[in-house]
Amino acid sequence: MKARIVVGAHYGLKDWLAQRITAVIMALYTLVLGAAILFCGAAESQENWRALFTNPLMGMVTSLFVVALCYHAWVGVRDIWMDYVKPASVRLTLHVLTLVALVGYAAWAVRILWRL
Repeated sequence: MKARIVVGAHYGLKDWLAQRITAVIMALYTLVLGAAILFCGAAESQENWRALFTNPLMGMVTSLFVVALCYHAWVGVRDIWMDYVKPASVRLTLHVLTLVALVGYAAWAVRILWRL
């Protein structure tokens, strides 16, 4: 019987699908933001830009974008670490640092968006 080496990789349909779904969310957000800038005149002044993001709906959509971006980045960077970093201790350290950074970025974005 061949010994199974556990490396922690979760390659498969779930990660492939997560990458595609988060990419679609980010693409749709880009279109919504572009339309809002074009039709609401957000690029004309700081007041218009601030008004765009004080709208609760825009805050929710932007928060969804940030979560999708962080999850998309997590899956991609995790796969890079799994493919190219062979020592398990270094790989685990990089996973933890990446996860801490992405959670920090998401918390920072939510704090800015919702003025907490």
